[in-house]
Amino acid sequence: MPTKTAPAGGDTALIDRPRTAPDVAVHEPVEDGAPWVVQRGHHQHFRVAPDLARLIRTLDGTRDHAELAQVLGPPWTSGHVDTAVRKLAGSKLLDDGRPRRRRASWVRFVPPLTVQFTVVRPERVLARLVPVISALANRAMAVLAAAVAVGGILALALLAPALTDALGRPLPLAAYLGVVAGVLATTVVHEIGHGAVLTYYGGRPSRMGVMLFYLSPAFFCDVSDGWRLPHPQQRVKVALAGITTQTVIAGSAALTALFLGPTTLRDALLVLALTTYVSGLVNLLPLVKLDGYIALMSHLDIPHLRDRAMTDGRRYLTRVLFGGRYERELPGRSWVVPYGLACAAFPLYIVAGALALWSDVLQRMGPVGAWMLFLGLGYLVYRLGAGYVRACREARAAGGRAWRMAAVTAVVAGAVTAAALLVHLPLTVSGGYVTRADGRVELVLPTSADRTLIREGATVELLRSGLMTKKQTGSATVATAAPAESTASISAFLPVRTDALPSPVLAYRLHVGHAPEDRTGAARIDAGSRPLWDWALTKYIAPVWR
Repeated sequence: MPTKTAPAGGDTALIDRPRTAPDVAVHEPVEDGAPWVVQRGHHQHFRVAPDLARLIRTLDGTRDHAELAQVLGPPWTSGHVDTAVRKLAGSKLLDDGRPRRRRASWVRFVPPLTVQFTVVRPERVLARLVPVISALANRAMAVLAAAVAVGGILALALLAPALTDALGRPLPLAAYLGVVAGVLATTVVHEIGHGAVLTYYGGRPSRMGVMLFYLSPAFFCDVSDGWRLPHPQQRVKVALAGITTQTVIAGSAALTALFLGPTTLRDALLVLALTTYVSGLVNLLPLVKLDGYIALMSHLDIPHLRDRAMTDGRRYLTRVLFGGRYERELPGRSWVVPYGLACAAFPLYIVAGALALWSDVLQRMGPVGAWMLFLGLGYLVYRLGAGYVRACREARAAGGRAWRMAAVTAVVAGAVTAAALLVHLPLTVSGGYVTRADGRVELVLPTSADRTLIREGATVELLRSGLMTKKQTGSATVATAAPAESTASISAFLPVRTDALPSPVLAYRLHVGHAPEDRTGAARIDAGSRPLWDWALTKYIAPVWR
């Protein structure tokens, strides 16, 4: 349970004669040895000691602290009650006397960058699946599931040349639509797996729906009621149920592809299998609030593990930089600080990696892609700045030296300035190429592209672009820096094999040195080298305002 000690605020009588908030419930242990759990709203659960649970149950607003101590009996005293009540108030478990705004229960924001939209309340539906789950929950089915998952990996290894080809060239639109449909269906089954296993053990999944997870669409199932389960291994099984279903589906898709010839269906199944395996592997990472983290937290039986570890990591770093004295959230565990620092850095790594991986594709998408790049970079900068400001505030509260904060800030600012001025990076412009009916090959760019970056004689790489990889198949130079207005299909900008969806473009004539193998594809133009500040301004910021 949280340990902050803020007063309830407002009327002091609400502290003197406390009562629990209307949305707070106390759940008894489901069996001997299981924890008492306090639930706030639909989403938050706190494990508490039995004595504290007894206190919360007696808070009806009719007794003062001395009377509460008398009702509870030893070892409670009036002073103990006062301390506990103020902690409960700080955790927002008490009625603070303020009118509560009615919030829509179907939408919830989860910091730092997740928005959940509830679609269904699955408790009754999943309760009907308990007989099915009971029939499947045996060793034979576990062995079969493991065989399918491992067999799928072996199938992908046998089909490695076909998989590499499918990931490195444009696929028909129908193949991508099939993969997207398969991924969505797999994700739904993944979440049902969490809820079904929780229901099997006697818990109640409260919500299922869709969410934006770091701006990526996904599904979710709220299994926070799992904290009421008596055994940590049960909570681990709930957390890993989704990944288990994913790997079985991925293995089934790969094994099916093993028996197909070179068709679009096989390409789609191979991409679906690899995508699902990779998604399951990412889900196992314990550095963000995904299934692997929940499994680790459940195995260690430490609530709010990630938040508390990040607090310890931040305080360690702050003490090294600024000095001061800090309390540990998780004392006595040497691994907590490096784990917390890794948890804090990993979301930044995800955003930076996504920008590096998808920047070329997003550049070719015109204003929409430019805004996505800009927002991604802005979020990265915001998180770095907010973390540094928070560390400085915490250092001041902990008695850190002002001169050390000023010195470190000056060093950081100087290093950033020096890097911005002295580090030079190669600037490239991402676009596409089109082979016209008369054999001419043209460089095509979105109409929002910066024309000043395209100069006569610039080197152009002509690429075959796939979902994950690119391969240079031709080369050319820009024949003239004066573009013409034209149109080109979406296949010049995205790895889709289609002549549909033409869009307006800027077209530049090319002198082809080595003819490309495909009629359309991606192009990368060498725009010289720029200082870091100019490179970032030109690549990520300026396109938004054109």
